[in-house]
Amino acid sequence: MKKKRILSGMQPTGQLHLGNYFGALKNWVELQDEFECFYFIADWHALTSLYESPSKIKNYVFEVAVDWLSSGLDPEKCTLFIQSEVPQHAELHLMLSMMVPVPWLERNPTYKEKQDEVKNVDMSSYGFLGYPVLQTADIVLYKANYVPVGIDQAPHLELSREIVRRFHNLYKKKVFIEPAAKISDIPKLNGIDGRKMSKSYDNAIYLSDTEKQVTKKVKSMFTDPQRKMREDPGDPDVCNLFPFHKIYSPKSMQEEIDRDCRTAAIGCGDCKNKLAETMLSGMRPHMEKRREYLNKPKEVYEILAEGRKRACQVAERTLEEAKSVMDKTK
Repeated sequence: MKKKRILSGMQPTGQLHLGNYFGALKNWVELQDEFECFYFIADWHALTSLYESPSKIKNYVFEVAVDWLSSGLDPEKCTLFIQSEVPQHAELHLMLSMMVPVPWLERNPTYKEKQDEVKNVDMSSYGFLGYPVLQTADIVLYKANYVPVGIDQAPHLELSREIVRRFHNLYKKKVFIEPAAKISDIPKLNGIDGRKMSKSYDNAIYLSDTEKQVTKKVKSMFTDPQRKMREDPGDPDVCNLFPFHKIYSPKSMQEEIDRDCRTAAIGCGDCKNKLAETMLSGMRPHMEKRREYLNKPKEVYEILAEGRKRACQVAERTLEEAKSVMDKTK
């Protein structure tokens, strides 16, 4: 039985952090055994925020690829490629942009949110307004059945579905697949300061961090804001450390910390020391593989080149099918 197809991507706008790993990458690794997966490094999308310094993107592309491979994405099981090396993305984006009403794009909540959130870059560009159209082209070129997202991101996919339906209504033949959301359970991980983990907030623990850097960041993490003194009881449910313990620490340790925190039998410093130890134990396999791939850049780029060939073959078939349908419309 033919496998269903998955499509997803990440922007190379900086180093990947634990939020990226548990928010998407870990799920991608699990999906590659069940689905036919296409994962791309979205360097064209990255231009929406890095258009003033595009030279950074090339370095980030390599770093992202290294982290993908180090995390367990297997080029024998999935197709890994760079978006800009598959020109069909740009061509279909242009074709679709001619038929997408501007009000559809203007009502996209992300467009307004990013303009308010990102202060150091002018996000009122034509390219950023139209990024959902490029995103749609990314997905439908591969006739992806599913796009893995968290439940809060699922509505963003609806615009892609509307664009597909508009194409089919205009040209009276179904070429693309309406992509569905593949909902994943994403653990809520904040940064070391308690805000959302983000490179722009400088509060992230990166997959590229050394053991020394990880330990230092864990020891600087915000904890229960109501626990002022060592003898004060704490509440793990509001502490920034405990979600990480739930990921990295054994169940018995989680139960012990939960109990001892609530009775002030353990201090925040001791809790951080335990977390640093278990977190490093969990991160070391990735760290070791990462060092290996960093020393083999040729192999990394060869993997991406092979992925490009496969992606181009699939994308070109879909693009030609779309052109043929448009050409036959009276």
